[in-house]
Amino acid sequence: MPQSHFTSLDLVVLVGYFIATLAVGFSFWKKSRSVEGFTAASGSLPGWVTGLSILGTYVSSISFLALPGKAFAGNWNSFVFSLSIPLAAWIGVKYFLPFYRNSGTVSAYSHLEARFGKWARIYASACYLLTQVARIGVVTYLTALPMHVLLGWDIRMIILVTGVVTTLYTFVGGIVGVIWTDAIQTIVLMLGAVVCALLMIFGLPEGPGQVFTVAAEHGKFSLGSFGPSLMGPTFWVVLVYGLVINLQNFGVDQNYVQRYHTSRSDAEARKSVWLGSLLYVPLSALFFFIGTALFAYYTTNPAALPEVYQDPARSDSVFPWFIVSELPSGLTGLLVASIFAAAMSTISSSLNSTATIVLNDYYLRFTRPQADERSKMKVLHFATVVSGVLGTIIAFAMINVRSALDAWWTLAGIFGGGMLGLFLLGFLSRADGKASALIAVAVGVLVIMWMSLSPKWGGALAAFASPFHSFLTIVFGTAALLLTGLLATTFLPRGKSSNAS
Repeated sequence: MPQSHFTSLDLVVLVGYFIATLAVGFSFWKKSRSVEGFTAASGSLPGWVTGLSILGTYVSSISFLALPGKAFAGNWNSFVFSLSIPLAAWIGVKYFLPFYRNSGTVSAYSHLEARFGKWARIYASACYLLTQVARIGVVTYLTALPMHVLLGWDIRMIILVTGVVTTLYTFVGGIVGVIWTDAIQTIVLMLGAVVCALLMIFGLPEGPGQVFTVAAEHGKFSLGSFGPSLMGPTFWVVLVYGLVINLQNFGVDQNYVQRYHTSRSDAEARKSVWLGSLLYVPLSALFFFIGTALFAYYTTNPAALPEVYQDPARSDSVFPWFIVSELPSGLTGLLVASIFAAAMSTISSSLNSTATIVLNDYYLRFTRPQADERSKMKVLHFATVVSGVLGTIIAFAMINVRSALDAWWTLAGIFGGGMLGLFLLGFLSRADGKASALIAVAVGVLVIMWMSLSPKWGGALAAFASPFHSFLTIVFGTAALLLTGLLATTFLPRGKSSNAS
């Protein structure tokens, strides 16, 4: 049984990691007792720490498990997503970062109200809140699942412990604790990945070179077709998809926008974006290499991989199986801690950014604009706990409702495309146009819904289904919203300038 490979030493390493994480969060209690400290670290952090936190935000436990799984079952086509990051980071550093640092507010959505009215701010912030709470549930569940299957642990207990520990250190440490624990967790994650890669390649019968021999024979390093088709995940389709997703990250994701404000200077903020984004390129390459090395390892040692994990649908479990079945005692605990590190980094970022939006975009905007510091802190703490509880409940619900995951990501794509397109419309168009923005959002969301839902149509409606690959959904939806908005502001009568009030 796989659980026999998880020794007492591994358990000590894992428990020690959880205790250390809590200790880091509690160590920043004094620095997070003000609103500015809890949400923006009082603008005091060095760029390298924030950069590692940005990297941690990129790398969830899903990346830790799914990227090796993709390379194991297929090739490096999905790595093209990472190749789009340098261009997106350049745009983010040149335009988005100075825009937000000069905005005077930590919220990513307050400027939408100034451009288009209250509805735009509520729409974008509500979409964000829904996405983040679901993200917490998804990441928690998909982290607990392989640990449950491979180690035999109770999945509810894994979900509960992960949710409680992450919510507790986020509650106590605020954004300072989140960023420092992110940095530590990212280092643990990278070290764990490097150790695994080395053990795999040196465990091959003919040495490290056999990875490349086996991989080349099976086309495992392919980046996909370079043809013009829009119906499959070609190199160009994945590249454009990655560019749009990463522009969404740098432009409208509160997780990233909030980190722009934590750095002690503009130069340190720029450094953090470049460090976090550029480090992800080689780190994701390492994860894909691990998947390729796994393929070579189990191709040369076929008896070491149970038949159940040879199913392509179970490819995400191959890496965890290697961890619990092949690594020496102690290292197994470190790598399991790495999986939890990736999950907790993502969850803590979502918890803190969600609380920040609840405070700034709802409580201070619509309930008590003149609230004192104590009341604001109560709202931040309450929102953190509620978000953690809701995310944990969603994770519990997913135990028996697997299809909810696919349904949610369809809706998340609809919301996300609308948010990015609306932001770009406000950023690129100087003309006032509430009506134009409403029309644009409606058109953009309809395009995204058509591309997301129509492939499942049957009968006579099947002729009207989208022929495009799903990666292009957010690309075409965002483009449709932006182009509609620009055209509408040109031809519709202009209203009075709308300012936040």
